[in-house]
Amino acid sequence: MHSSGSSSFTPPVAWVWPVGGAVVCLALGFMSGFFGMGGDDLWYRRLEKPPGTPPSWVFGPVWTVLYLMMGWAGGRLLGRRLTRAGSWFVAQFVLNLAWTPVFFGLRAVNPALWIIGGLLIALAITMFHAWKADRLAAVLLLPYLAWVTYATYLNAGIAWLNR
Repeated sequence: MHSSGSSSFTPPVAWVWPVGGAVVCLALGFMSGFFGMGGDDLWYRRLEKPPGTPPSWVFGPVWTVLYLMMGWAGGRLLGRRLTRAGSWFVAQFVLNLAWTPVFFGLRAVNPALWIIGGLLIALAITMFHAWKADRLAAVLLLPYLAWVTYATYLNAGIAWLNR
Protein backbone atom coordinates (compact mmCIF):
# COMPACT_ATOMS: atom_id res chain seq x y z
CA MET A 1 0.00 0.00 0.00
CA HIS A 2 1.11 3.47 -0.75
CA SER A 3 0.75 6.20 1.85
CA SER A 4 0.62 9.80 0.78
CA GLY A 5 1.98 11.02 4.08
CA SER A 6 -1.28 12.53 5.23
CA SER A 7 -3.40 10.58 7.59
CA SER A 8 -7.10 10.81 8.00
CA PHE A 9 -9.04 9.38 10.87
CA THR A 10 -11.68 6.90 9.89
CA PRO A 11 -14.20 6.34 12.68
CA PRO A 12 -14.83 2.72 13.58
CA VAL A 13 -17.86 1.10 12.08
CA ALA A 14 -21.00 1.23 14.17
CA TRP A 15 -20.76 -2.37 15.37
CA VAL A 16 -17.25 -2.23 16.88
CA TRP A 17 -18.33 -0.77 20.23
CA PRO A 18 -21.35 -3.06 20.73
CA VAL A 19 -19.40 -6.18 19.74
CA GLY A 20 -16.50 -5.15 21.96
CA GLY A 21 -18.91 -4.44 24.81
CA ALA A 22 -20.54 -7.86 24.40
CA VAL A 23 -17.17 -9.64 24.43
CA VAL A 24 -15.91 -7.69 27.46
CA CYS A 25 -19.12 -8.16 29.47
CA LEU A 26 -19.25 -11.87 28.69
CA ALA A 27 -15.58 -12.39 29.57
CA LEU A 28 -15.73 -10.40 32.81
CA GLY A 29 -19.03 -12.01 33.78
CA PHE A 30 -17.58 -15.49 33.31
CA MET A 31 -14.46 -14.54 35.26
CA SER A 32 -16.58 -13.19 38.13
CA GLY A 33 -18.60 -16.39 38.14
CA PHE A 34 -15.57 -18.66 37.87
CA PHE A 35 -13.55 -16.97 40.61
CA GLY A 36 -16.55 -16.16 42.76
CA MET A 37 -18.02 -19.64 42.85
CA GLY A 38 -14.86 -21.37 43.96
CA GLY A 39 -16.04 -24.64 42.39
CA ASP A 40 -18.00 -25.67 45.50
CA ASP A 41 -21.74 -25.52 45.15
CA LEU A 42 -22.50 -27.80 48.12
CA TRP A 43 -23.08 -24.74 50.31
CA TYR A 44 -25.60 -23.33 47.82
CA ARG A 45 -27.37 -26.68 47.38
CA ARG A 46 -27.88 -26.94 51.13
CA LEU A 47 -29.49 -23.50 51.47
CA GLU A 48 -33.25 -23.17 51.89
CA LYS A 49 -34.51 -21.48 48.74
CA PRO A 50 -37.69 -19.54 48.01
CA PRO A 51 -40.45 -20.85 45.72
CA GLY A 52 -39.61 -20.43 42.05
CA THR A 53 -35.87 -21.03 42.39
CA PRO A 54 -34.70 -22.50 39.08
CA PRO A 55 -32.37 -25.49 38.80
CA SER A 56 -28.69 -24.54 38.88
CA TRP A 57 -28.12 -25.41 35.20
CA VAL A 58 -30.41 -22.51 34.15
CA PHE A 59 -28.07 -19.78 35.37
CA GLY A 60 -25.21 -20.34 32.87
CA PRO A 61 -27.28 -20.07 29.67
CA VAL A 62 -29.36 -17.18 31.02
CA TRP A 63 -26.32 -15.17 32.07
CA THR A 64 -24.59 -15.86 28.76
CA VAL A 65 -27.46 -14.29 26.83
CA LEU A 66 -27.85 -11.45 29.33
CA TYR A 67 -24.13 -10.57 29.28
CA LEU A 68 -24.16 -10.47 25.48
CA MET A 69 -27.25 -8.22 25.38
CA MET A 70 -25.96 -6.08 28.24
CA GLY A 71 -22.57 -5.71 26.57
CA TRP A 72 -24.14 -4.76 23.25
CA ALA A 73 -26.21 -2.09 25.02
CA GLY A 74 -23.23 -0.85 27.03
CA GLY A 75 -21.08 -0.70 23.91
CA ARG A 76 -23.71 1.43 22.19
CA LEU A 77 -23.88 3.80 25.16
CA LEU A 78 -20.12 4.11 25.61
CA GLY A 79 -19.37 4.22 21.88
CA ARG A 80 -21.81 7.09 21.38
CA ARG A 81 -20.16 8.93 24.29
CA LEU A 82 -23.41 9.04 26.25
CA THR A 83 -21.61 9.85 29.46
CA ARG A 84 -24.52 9.86 31.91
CA ALA A 85 -26.00 6.56 30.69
CA GLY A 86 -22.52 5.12 30.14
CA SER A 87 -21.35 6.03 33.64
CA TRP A 88 -24.43 4.43 35.21
CA PHE A 89 -23.89 1.39 32.99
CA VAL A 90 -20.34 0.99 34.32
CA ALA A 91 -21.56 1.45 37.92
CA GLN A 92 -24.24 -1.21 37.62
CA PHE A 93 -21.80 -3.56 35.90
CA VAL A 94 -19.27 -3.21 38.73
CA LEU A 95 -22.04 -4.13 41.18
CA ASN A 96 -22.99 -7.05 38.94
CA LEU A 97 -19.42 -8.34 38.98
CA ALA A 98 -19.19 -7.90 42.76
CA TRP A 99 -22.33 -9.88 43.57
CA THR A 100 -21.13 -13.43 42.74
CA PRO A 101 -17.88 -13.30 44.74
CA VAL A 102 -19.73 -11.84 47.73
CA PHE A 103 -22.69 -14.24 47.61
CA PHE A 104 -20.91 -17.44 46.61
CA GLY A 105 -17.25 -16.75 47.40
CA LEU A 106 -17.74 -15.13 50.80
CA ARG A 107 -21.12 -16.79 51.39
CA ALA A 108 -22.28 -13.39 52.59
CA VAL A 109 -25.96 -13.52 51.68
CA ASN A 110 -27.02 -10.29 53.40
CA PRO A 111 -24.21 -8.08 52.00
CA ALA A 112 -24.95 -9.61 48.59
CA LEU A 113 -28.56 -8.51 49.01
CA TRP A 114 -27.40 -4.91 49.51
CA ILE A 115 -25.21 -5.20 46.41
CA ILE A 116 -28.00 -6.57 44.23
CA GLY A 117 -30.38 -3.93 45.57
CA GLY A 118 -27.89 -1.25 44.54
CA LEU A 119 -27.47 -3.01 41.20
CA LEU A 120 -31.22 -2.94 40.62
CA ILE A 121 -31.37 0.79 41.35
CA ALA A 122 -28.28 1.59 39.23
CA LEU A 123 -29.67 -0.48 36.35
CA ALA A 124 -33.02 1.34 36.49
CA ILE A 125 -31.18 4.68 36.39
CA THR A 126 -29.03 3.43 33.51
CA MET A 127 -32.14 2.48 31.57
CA PHE A 128 -33.81 5.82 32.34
CA HIS A 129 -30.89 7.74 30.86
CA ALA A 130 -30.46 5.29 27.99
CA TRP A 131 -34.13 5.57 27.05
CA LYS A 132 -33.70 9.29 26.44
CA ALA A 133 -30.59 8.86 24.27
CA ASP A 134 -30.56 5.33 22.77
CA ARG A 135 -33.81 3.42 23.00
CA LEU A 136 -32.36 0.25 21.49
CA ALA A 137 -29.79 0.12 24.29
CA ALA A 138 -32.56 0.57 26.87
CA VAL A 139 -34.67 -2.19 25.27
CA LEU A 140 -31.66 -4.53 25.21
CA LEU A 141 -31.41 -4.07 28.98
CA LEU A 142 -35.05 -5.01 29.69
CA PRO A 143 -34.47 -8.79 30.03
CA TYR A 144 -31.52 -8.03 32.31
CA LEU A 145 -33.74 -5.80 34.47
CA ALA A 146 -36.32 -8.58 34.69
CA TRP A 147 -33.67 -11.14 35.67
CA VAL A 148 -32.02 -8.86 38.27
CA THR A 149 -35.45 -8.22 39.78
CA TYR A 150 -36.01 -11.98 39.96
CA ALA A 151 -32.49 -12.54 41.33
CA THR A 152 -33.16 -9.91 44.00
CA TYR A 153 -36.24 -11.90 45.05
CA LEU A 154 -34.15 -15.09 45.18
CA ASN A 155 -31.38 -13.42 47.21
CA ALA A 156 -33.92 -11.89 49.62
CA GLY A 157 -35.70 -15.23 49.97
CA ILE A 158 -32.46 -17.05 50.71
CA ALA A 159 -31.49 -14.37 53.24
CA TRP A 160 -34.86 -14.69 54.97
CA LEU A 161 -35.09 -18.50 54.92
CA ASN A 162 -31.51 -19.00 56.14
CA ARG A 163 -31.36 -16.34 58.86
